[in-house]
Order: sequence, then C-alpha cells, then structure tokens
Amino acid sequence: MSAPPYEQGGGGFAQQPGPYPPPNQGYGQGAYPPPQGAYPPPQGAYPPPQGAYPPYDQGAYPPPQGAYPPPQGAYPPPQGYPPPQQQYNPPQPQGGVHMMQPMGGPPQFGPPVEMDGQQWMGPVAEQMIPLNCPPGLEYLTMIDQLIVKQKVEVAEAIAGMLDIGLETQNKYKILNSLGQQVYKAKEDSNCCLRMCIGPQRPFDMTIKDNNDQEIIHLSRPLACQTCFFPCCLQEIEVSSPPGTVIGYVKQEWSLCKPKFSIQDDAGNEVLKIIGPFCTFSLCGDVEFMVTSPDESEEVGKISKSWSGMLKEAFTDADNFGISFPMDLDVRAKAVLLGACFLIDFMFFEKKANRSNDGIGMLS
Repeated sequence: MSAPPYEQGGGGFAQQPGPYPPPNQGYGQGAYPPPQGAYPPPQGAYPPPQGAYPPYDQGAYPPPQGAYPPPQGAYPPPQGYPPPQQQYNPPQPQGGVHMMQPMGGPPQFGPPVEMDGQQWMGPVAEQMIPLNCPPGLEYLTMIDQLIVKQKVEVAEAIAGMLDIGLETQNKYKILNSLGQQVYKAKEDSNCCLRMCIGPQRPFDMTIKDNNDQEIIHLSRPLACQTCFFPCCLQEIEVSSPPGTVIGYVKQEWSLCKPKFSIQDDAGNEVLKIIGPFCTFSLCGDVEFMVTSPDESEEVGKISKSWSGMLKEAFTDADNFGISFPMDLDVRAKAVLLGACFLIDFMFFEKKANRSNDGIGMLS
C-alpha cells in the first residue's frame, strides 16, 4: 500500500501527515512508549574473593602421599647359571638345548690382533656380551664352530719314527671358523703317568686367551673307561673362571656306542654326546653327535678330522671340529670344548705312539 501523493502549494510542499505519528504525540496514537529508564544500575561488581588460596598447611590441597615407592631391591645377584627355568632348559623347538640370546644387534668385533705370527680374534663389543657371562667366555658369544688343532711335538714325532715310546704334554690351538685363534690350551700332567698309563692319565688343562689369562680350567681325575667297570667311568670338570665350576662331562655306561652326559654346575643334564660304533680314524672323519637330553634332536657334533697319513702314523696330533647353535649358552659351549679334549684322550691319544682305535667301548 503506497502513501497518498503530495500536493503542491504556493511556496513549497504542503505539510502532510506521515504514515507514523511523531514520537511525542502520545502512547495512545500508536507510537512507541518512551523508555521507562535505562538499564538498571549494576547491583555491584563481581563479589570480592573470599580469600586467596588457602595456605599449604590449612589442608586445602592434601600433601602428597609419597613419591614413587622405593625400589624393592636391585637385580638379584647371579646364582651361577640362570634360575632353574633358564638353566639350559630346552625351548620347545630346540629339543633340550638352553639358548641365551646375546645382547645387542649384529655381530661387532674389534680388529684381529697379531701376536707371534698368529692372528687372534679381536675383542667383542661390550653390548654383545650376555649378562652374567664369565670373563673371557664372551669370545664364544657369536661363534657356532670351533677348530681344535693339536701342536705337533718334534721330539714326539722323532720318537715315533724310531718306535720309541715318548709322551709329552699336549698343546692345542683353538680357532674360530675364520682361522683366527681364540684360545690356547696346555696339558699339565705327571711325566711318569704319561709314560705308564698313557691316554688314561689324569690331567689338568689350562685354556688361556691372547693376554695369557686363564679363562677355562679342565680337571680330569684318574678313572677307567672300559665298559667292564661301569662304576668308575671317565669325567671331566670344567671351571670358568678357574675355581668356579660351570659344568661336567660324564661318561655313561654303554656297550656299543660311547655316550657322554653334558651337565651344568648343578648336575642337570643339558645335552648328550653319542659316538660311533667304530672309532677307527683311518682315511676319514669320526663324528660324535651332540643331541638333546632325550636324544630326539641333533644340535651339533664333535668331529675328529683326518690329518693325513704321515701325521696319523707317527704322531698323535689330532684336529677336531666342534659345531653348536650360535645362541647356545657360552658356558655350555665351554663344556663342549672340554668334552672334545676328553674324547681326544679316550679314543685318539696314543700310548707310546701306538694307535688306540677300536670297536665301540671295547677299545
């Protein structure tokens, strides 16, 4: 709806009422009523604070109930081998072999060390050394094979050629698969016993590193090895460091095949070694299998290598290879090394340079 038109008057526009009354013409005319007042005055600012934060000792915030509880003790001291559930206890897939994973990532070794014309294995990085590892056995951490070479004694070789019985103390080099020397071993025995009872003699053997520090000590008492005396069989005690027993190698009675029990320091069987029916070393290797305690799984072996016709005929210097799982406990590896020496003396050491090979346990 449009507003009415304006009419022209004499001097300009006529005063026409507008569509809305002036604001001061009263409430009854329809205008908006005058405001009844401004917004009411504020009733007061925000109420004053009732007080600052209460002092600490008024109990507003309860005092802390204590920091983290104190530790209940450090790591328990090592008890020798790991606790019973870890003492060479076989993981299910390994069938009786205790495994100990070394710490750290990939293998880390220092550069080889040259000494006396022989290259020695370099030191092992600190992060690769397992917890509670006996000092000196860290070299075995990342090794799954050892080579044992007996040193040829010139006097013994000449005596053999002249058919004269002469027996000297055995010496060995222990190498890794790269040909780097890891340890050296030397027999300590009585001269009269070497001449009289030959390979059945008792002995101690010291195994040292490149710093000439004794790492492993072997002790073999006087005993029988034939199947006719089952109550007095062969054994060897392995200590590392010297004076701390870490395991035993004990011969088991058998009629056909030689058997040995590998035990930890508490006498628990952790591995077995089963030899062949025939221990003749003519033109071939002789293998002793390393198995789980129940003999259900083969985990390694100790092999006597053929050394050649001349060396086999005129000396008793033997070469052995030992293989085992990479992650086998280093103490178990050291005990297997001791087993290698016991096998050498029982089956391949000669008395007055005469072969001791035979059939089963009848030799």
